[in-house]
Amino acid sequence: MYGPEFAADPHAAYRRMRAYGPVAPVELAPDTDAMLVTSYQAALEVLRSPERFVRDPRRWKALAEGRIGYDNPVVPMLHYRPNALFADGPEHQRLRRVINDGLARVDPNALRGYVERIADTLIDRFAGDGEAELLSAYARVVPLMVFDQLFGCPPALGDRLMEGMSGIWDGVDAERKNALLTETLVELVTIKRRRPGADVTSWMLAHPERLTDEEMVHQGILLMGGGTEPQSNLIAGALRLLLSDDRFAGSLSGGSLPVEDALDEVLWLDPPAANYAAHYPVRDLDFHGVRLLAGEPVLISFAAGNTDPALASVRRAGNRAHLAWGVGPHACPARGPARLIASVAVEKLLDRLPDLELAVPVEELEWRPGPFHRALTALPVRFPPATTAAPPPARAAVSVPVSVSLPARDRIDESAGEPWNTTSARHRPPAPTSSTRPDTTSTPRPPASSRKGPRRPWSSLAAWWRGR
Repeated sequence: MYGPEFAADPHAAYRRMRAYGPVAPVELAPDTDAMLVTSYQAALEVLRSPERFVRDPRRWKALAEGRIGYDNPVVPMLHYRPNALFADGPEHQRLRRVINDGLARVDPNALRGYVERIADTLIDRFAGDGEAELLSAYARVVPLMVFDQLFGCPPALGDRLMEGMSGIWDGVDAERKNALLTETLVELVTIKRRRPGADVTSWMLAHPERLTDEEMVHQGILLMGGGTEPQSNLIAGALRLLLSDDRFAGSLSGGSLPVEDALDEVLWLDPPAANYAAHYPVRDLDFHGVRLLAGEPVLISFAAGNTDPALASVRRAGNRAHLAWGVGPHACPARGPARLIASVAVEKLLDRLPDLELAVPVEELEWRPGPFHRALTALPVRFPPATTAAPPPARAAVSVPVSVSLPARDRIDESAGEPWNTTSARHRPPAPTSSTRPDTTSTPRPPASSRKGPRRPWSSLAAWWRGR
């Protein structure tokens, strides 16, 4: 599942796997074996049976016994971290409560407005060129900018977080990228301990559960992992579909943008996190005619489960019973905001550039290898050059999506309308949950950290803010 052949056509591999039954033996990396659930019903059973299948990877015998090393390319995605993804029972409930309460304070209306403004600003940067590579110029940047603002992350730290997260999703130089990711989140937590703000990181730190710094770092890795890489792949996947599939592209010229249908199609057929959610049987057991061993990783193929032939009559427009957000106690806690961000980003782009088209035939688009995700390497497009708005001043960026009062550099231009940190009905902060202490401290951001080496085009947010 780690080579270019699987990346090019994973559905062909899933069809072959179904010959084994609802669960198939796979190789995630060289000499790294696992079992993959390819049946929709079997996937539901695993996801909903915490008494038989647990998430704690310290049960992974091959890793615990040293038969797999920590330099293995898939280990950073699967090894134990003290976060909600890898916890079970009361510990999972405790960590999940902190995440839920932090995310509950995000105002969805303000989030929509923020995504629209950041999308407009990004589109202005390439709309006059007549061509763009949308993955690096748009689909990757929108989620990262949202993460930076929601979690109070300085742009230079966001650069490093995205570099680290992309590396461990790809399984390329994963051990070093995992270290980069962890070190950067340690820095973010340290900043927020010293100078809390009205952001999700600070709200989680102030939660009555009182997470340790280590726990906070690893909740951050979980939220970063779910909120950036998969989100950019969802945006890019929906755009690819809308620009290449006649069922969708044919209606664009008529002014109808079936973005929600396209998102559902991607989440059914090519979910961004295609194969993940490792579980470990608590004992040896027979499962749908397959012998599963205690301590052997059992992954869920959300993509294979969603395309199970048994669902042929179920999967249709408007049906959202897919597995892409997970099911059961570990289902994604941010599916609403994630879908909103993706839909707004896609709608705004197609509204601004209605004659957008792929610059290469769709079959020539390439996919990034890796067992866990479904991710394009690039999405080149062309379009008639459009008249763009003037770039915003360097110190007048965009409004903030939660009840955050940020320094002037990151606040909406007050000459353009009402600043965010007012108490009008439109911008009044949402009421905190009963288990979260109201913490509305507003302090200046610390200086952005410097980084060495060449910048990737998509990894230059600090320069982007300065208008370079």
